[in-house]
Amino acid sequence: MKLSKFKFDLPAELLAEHPTPERDESRLMVVHRSTGEIEHKLFKDLINYFDDGDLMIMNDTKVFPARMYGNKEKTGARIEVFLLRELNRESLLWDVLVDPARKIRIGNKLYFGDDDLVAEVIDNTTSRGRTLRFLFDGSYEEFKAIIAKLGETPIPRYINRAVEPEDAERYQTVYAENEGAVAAPTAGLHFSKHLLKRLEIKGVDFAKLTLHVGLGTFRSVEVEDLTKHKMDSEEVHIPQLCADKVNAAKARKARICAVGTTSMRAIETSVSADGMLKPYDGWTNKFIFPPYDFNIANCMVTNFHTPLSTLLMMTCAFGGYDLVMKAYKEAIKEKYRFYTYGDAMLIL
Repeated sequence: MKLSKFKFDLPAELLAEHPTPERDESRLMVVHRSTGEIEHKLFKDLINYFDDGDLMIMNDTKVFPARMYGNKEKTGARIEVFLLRELNRESLLWDVLVDPARKIRIGNKLYFGDDDLVAEVIDNTTSRGRTLRFLFDGSYEEFKAIIAKLGETPIPRYINRAVEPEDAERYQTVYAENEGAVAAPTAGLHFSKHLLKRLEIKGVDFAKLTLHVGLGTFRSVEVEDLTKHKMDSEEVHIPQLCADKVNAAKARKARICAVGTTSMRAIETSVSADGMLKPYDGWTNKFIFPPYDFNIANCMVTNFHTPLSTLLMMTCAFGGYDLVMKAYKEAIKEKYRFYTYGDAMLIL
């Protein structure tokens, strides 16, 4: 399938700048693959589509305050540093993006806060990518505490406003546990503690896995032939308990719902020859686009994604290209909110 098939006109005003006042009161489009029917609900109505014994697979990754601002030595120029991933804990080596990149060369030092933290540039990785070594004498816990103090919630760039205090809470799922993501697994943002409790009372079970979302998920595709696109690798942990719950649900032919594209990528990364989920600790660069045969989940919750994105491609692979594009046309007509803080879709 070609990149141009995923192009559509998205009015700028439909990109959500803020979350809804209540997590579970965002809108929910329900798409039925068997009939092509499309329903318009609220997210809290999700409970009506699940029963005792059904299973939801959730990504419990936790976003850390990955965006920092430092000053370049001598010139004092303000530089944005986006922490992508820790390369070495002992040496405090990090893979980062810098902006403006043209000013930052190997050997430069950057100062953060009131010189609370200093970093030296030791490598160029891409046009904007650098490897930094943080120069810090305290313990690792003290280092992380300074990052938490100096960093800010890494809301996406398209959100045309400053970070607000509510972002620290709302750009995080209520079940976030394992820190390491630089972007939120957005489908999970709609779940409130109250809705999770109601689902639990109804007999729905939850299987937790971790995929630390990186910026590669949102990297633009620059080749028309999708087979030539390479995804960035992201770290995945699928515990034995998660695999056991998924395989038991599969055996009893229950509804198995992947909450978000990240959960779906994780489970499709670790499937046995007979279609069962295996525990996994490692990395994935799996790229899912149509046509694709899914092995585990038989339904999916996801947000409304931007044109030409790998997230839209996976959604089309799961829901069927024609049906999903028809649903998106309807979403635009009905003024659904798109992207990170936007509304949700349930594909059954």
